[in-house]
Amino acid sequence: TSPLPIEGDTMNGRSDSICHLGQFPTAGDTGAIIGGLMFGIGMILARGCASRLLVLSATGNLRALLTGLILTVVAQASLRGVLAPVREDISSLWLVGAGTRNMMGQLPDFAGLAIYAGLAMGAGIIVVALLFWQHNRMSFAYLLTALGVGATIVLGWWFTAVLSEQSFDVITVQSVSFTGPSTDTLMALINQPQLPLSFGIGLVPGVFIGSLASALLAGEFKVQSFSEEASLPGYIAGAALMGFGSMLAGGCAVGDGVSGGAVLAMTSWIALLAMWIGAGLADFAINRKAGGSILRYSAANT
Repeated sequence: TSPLPIEGDTMNGRSDSICHLGQFPTAGDTGAIIGGLMFGIGMILARGCASRLLVLSATGNLRALLTGLILTVVAQASLRGVLAPVREDISSLWLVGAGTRNMMGQLPDFAGLAIYAGLAMGAGIIVVALLFWQHNRMSFAYLLTALGVGATIVLGWWFTAVLSEQSFDVITVQSVSFTGPSTDTLMALINQPQLPLSFGIGLVPGVFIGSLASALLAGEFKVQSFSEEASLPGYIAGAALMGFGSMLAGGCAVGDGVSGGAVLAMTSWIALLAMWIGAGLADFAINRKAGGSILRYSAANT
């Protein structure tokens, strides 16, 4: 893993590198670029990323459940199975040093002000998000829930960091990600009589139970299968692309794009940009063929 410097035990006058990004790749940017492109294309074909498929599965969407299971199996094969050598070969095509993967480390430190670059960047993103929220005239509930999602990322980093300092066992400092924890949860359910305690294995059933409770309380739980408009081969292909792409890029849209982006991991930002490009190209290609954007159709037909 490649550490990012984060302020640690300042009471003792030292700064610890506590944030060992175990959920992100340790090789080069090749995996982030190619894996991100594959994941972005897969998102469009499957009409959702790993986190969306998990949430939709909890609302009774059997289409999302099947797609998510395929994604998880392919991801496991890419991480430790038959596809692992292919993933490792692609990742090793372009190697970078550990120091270059920390965006903060690339900034000139004038009078110690580089540490505030992340805060300034975060503040700028919040301002842009508020402008979008106001322009689209969205309800205040959307703003609160978005802030809540962002807070879970911070809490994930903080909680695992504190726990790693208190535990005698080795605990990886990490935050919210869905593809890797989904594979761990699935394999634990298959191979072990009792689920081992970990952040990731607790995350997946927690999100599922929370989504199920929300759907039941809102009266939105409904068992759904594949409709006539849905393409089963497209969903399978999308799930496979996301499964392999996420392991190659070191994370999914949430793990790389949100958790990794929040700590300014260069590889995560590269992967996120590749996901945007892949999703945009796939939507453009399908839009030209079908005469309508799959993104708009997906929003109305979950």
